[in-house]
Amino acid sequence: MNSGKGQTMWGGRFAATPSAIMNEINASLDIDRRMAEEDVAGSRAHADMLAEMGILTAADNEAIQGGLDRVSAELRDGTFPFRRELEDIHMNVEARLKELIGEPAGRLHTARSRNDQVVTDFRLWTRRALDDTSHLVTALQAVLVRRAGEHAATFMPGFTHLQTAQPVTLGHHLLAYVEMLERDRTRLLDCAVRLNECPLGAAALAGTGFPIDRDMTAEALGFARPMANSLDAVGSRDFALEALSALSIAATHLSRLAEEIVLWTSPQFAFAALPDEWSTGSSIMPQKRNPDAAELVRAKASLITGLFVALQGAVKALPLAYAKDLQDDKRLTFEAFDTYDLCARAMAGMVETIRFKPDAMRAAAGKGFSTATDLADWLVRELGLPFRDAHHVTGRIVAMAEGKGAELADLSLGEMQKVHSAISKDVFNVLTVEASASSRTSYGGTSPVRVQEQVAQWTQRLRLE
Repeated sequence: MNSGKGQTMWGGRFAATPSAIMNEINASLDIDRRMAEEDVAGSRAHADMLAEMGILTAADNEAIQGGLDRVSAELRDGTFPFRRELEDIHMNVEARLKELIGEPAGRLHTARSRNDQVVTDFRLWTRRALDDTSHLVTALQAVLVRRAGEHAATFMPGFTHLQTAQPVTLGHHLLAYVEMLERDRTRLLDCAVRLNECPLGAAALAGTGFPIDRDMTAEALGFARPMANSLDAVGSRDFALEALSALSIAATHLSRLAEEIVLWTSPQFAFAALPDEWSTGSSIMPQKRNPDAAELVRAKASLITGLFVALQGAVKALPLAYAKDLQDDKRLTFEAFDTYDLCARAMAGMVETIRFKPDAMRAAAGKGFSTATDLADWLVRELGLPFRDAHHVTGRIVAMAEGKGAELADLSLGEMQKVHSAISKDVFNVLTVEASASSRTSYGGTSPVRVQEQVAQWTQRLRLE
């Protein structure tokens, strides 16, 4: 008989204890102890259901619930005696319960397996994490909206291909990320809807012969319904994959904003400056102020994507139902959520405190022939030229200005009329940064008027007032 202390839960089949290396690779307590409260909640619901169905006596259930109260209290106050040799949090809780209440603890595992127990805990944890992370997204949106309101009429260059395209407002630029983050937030909440089915009662893979009530446990744990197929219940991790996929997309948006901060705070752009709290220096170059927080967010976005790919790789070739490969699903998922949450908090801090430089932005917005499209539009609107003809005329005028080392507004009326004789002095009214950006009044446009409207709408939606 195996008398190994660490094998009291499943050692009856084995004549020898696992090797030290087997114990090391098999143990997951350091990771899944984060699901301790979820494990206690699942056990409470399961025990209540067993008692309701007459599978447990009322006295045994009372003892189990009292013992779980004590376990929960120990977890909260940090006195729970974690034992690594017991592999995981589930066996730790069960072993501690047995120490506290004796024989009734051994009846708790009736009509369930660690397979359905683990994935129930994991779904509960992921559901909570999705909700918590969605609130972090909202917090970052709130900061962006506030800063957008401050800079509804701060003009800057808009880029395509990182080349000057047209003047835009900084407020409009920041609101673009608010929109992206809203899609991130709703993707996270959509994940929570799909994962909200309860695996408990699927047992190892085939269900159980005991007369259990799976609707009762699902309702007690806040799930919408029990999962309909026991193989799917214990063998699928697409809920975690979906969550990590959504986090990967969300992290990509943080990375893009981080890249903007890196560019904007460089001396070459000089659009903004990060405070000391979000900057670092150099060990050899005393003048340096490095945007390391933004750079780290940019790098950690790749880490989150890598965690998603790692989980997908672990799952993609598994036959139904459960395999031990799935033990690492928690490690990957926990790290992805931790990393995203850290990045979101860092980004909120940077956006809250970054000091923008409106004069430098305005000066840059006026360079690179950024009002060329306004000239083409004027030719269409005032002279009736087809847009393609107007595009050609404008291109010739741009080439003239470029040859002179001047901007469009620096050309004389006579010089423009050499390209098209009907151009009048009124053309100069549209060749300023302010006129260009302010004219973009279509829905979703960069005009300060539209930006202020969007800020007001987001302020109401996010309840910032």
